Formats: sequence, structure tokens, C-alpha cells
Amino acid sequence: MKNMSENMDVFENVTPEVKLRTKKMMMWMIIFAVVMLFGGITSAMIVLKGKIMWMHVTVPSVFWGSIVSVVLSSLFMWMSVQSLKKGAIKKSMIQLALTFLLGVAFTIFQMSGWNQLSEKGMGYTQSLNKDGLEVTKWNPLGKFTGQYGTDYWIEYNGAPLVYSNGQFFANDDANHTSPKTTEVMSTFNASGALISVLVYVHILHLALGLIYVLVNLNRLRTGILTSTNWMSLHANGMYWHFMGILWVYLFFFIFFLY
Repeated sequence: MKNMSENMDVFENVTPEVKLRTKKMMMWMIIFAVVMLFGGITSAMIVLKGKIMWMHVTVPSVFWGSIVSVVLSSLFMWMSVQSLKKGAIKKSMIQLALTFLLGVAFTIFQMSGWNQLSEKGMGYTQSLNKDGLEVTKWNPLGKFTGQYGTDYWIEYNGAPLVYSNGQFFANDDANHTSPKTTEVMSTFNASGALISVLVYVHILHLALGLIYVLVNLNRLRTGILTSTNWMSLHANGMYWHFMGILWVYLFFFIFFLY
């Protein structure tokens, strides 16, 4: 016997057309809210970049794995919806399960990419204060390690700083008379902080999509989703494709555009 939650359906007495239109509208509202959220974060990055010292980093190779996995997962999600419409329930379940696994892989790639940046100094440091209490402090620009000009570079007044003899100098300081090293060693790494926000807020929203995938997998298993009742999976697909497109945009924005 199906449990009560499986029998409850707020769209039970409406036509498929109305059900699809309503679910689409609800999903577009959710997507719009997410767009506004990430739009606000990226706008903050654009504004801050021109006002303070700003670090640019070379993209960790593991992040490319996130691009591959999210594109493949989106493909399998589309295939799952198409299979369900044709009545191929088992095939749809397998494709949706692959979507879920690739979504998990995508999350692992994202976290691994950020961890690589964090290990180089783009993150926070925990230490003990004079009272023996643990204090967490976000690292300054000067904490980042690697080869300057290859692994990272710092922009100041619209131009990269020049690194010479262990010191940083403004690009227009041809004679290297006024080092900027003290500022680099003490300036809050705002770019790193906002990159971490983008990565982890995206992971959070993706996790909601993964939960929705699991719900629809169970609906396929129990027979709730059929060739005539595929709207929930279609809505799931809308959100999933959007999250994939969003990450591709954020990836190129973070590492190439800005």
C-alpha cells in the first residue's frame, strides 16, 4: 500500500496542461530568485575589482572536471524526461540515477577545486589568540603562494602589479621606488572570499536539485511518474539545466572574464 505522502497530489484534479503550466511558472519564479542572488554577488565583484587590490588566479585543472560532469548530467536529465514521456520507466530511472551520480561528482570537483585554492592560501587561517581561544581570520592577498604571473597576479588601479626582487610595485612605478608589498601582505583577499561564496552557494542550490532528483527517482520507482504524468521531472529538468548553465557562466566569469 502506498503511504499517505505518495497519495497526496495538489494537482490531482487539474488537467495536465494546467499542471505543466503551473509547475513551469513556479520553477521560473525559483530560477528568477537564484538569478537575482548570483547577479548581486557578481555585481559586487565587478564593483570591488576597480576599487581595491584584486587577485586573479589560474583556474585549477580539477574545475574543468566540474564542467564536463555538469554538461553530461544535464544530458542524462534530458534523456530521462524523454524516456519517461515514451513510457520507458526503467530507462528513465537509469538515466536519472546517472544524473544524480554526475551531480555528486560535480559537487566533488567543485569542492576539490576550492580546496586546491585554499591550500595555496586563498581561504582562512585558524590560530589561537593570547587567551588560547581559536580565531578564524580570512587570509590577506600576501598569504597566497605560487609563481607570480603564472599561478596568480594582483591587479592595482586597473593594471597588474610588478613583482621584482621579492617586492611588489605598481605598474607605472618604472623605477621601483615605492613598493606595495606592505599593502599586499595586509589587504583582505576580497576576490577569494567572493569566489568561495559563489562556489559554495552554488553547491547549496545544486544540493536542492539533487534532493529533487532523489524524490523523482522514488516517484518513478513507485509508479507515480508515468508517460502521462511527467511534469514533476520536467520541472526538475528545468532547474537542473539552469544550475548547469549558471555554473558554466560563473566558471568563465571567475577565471576568464573578470
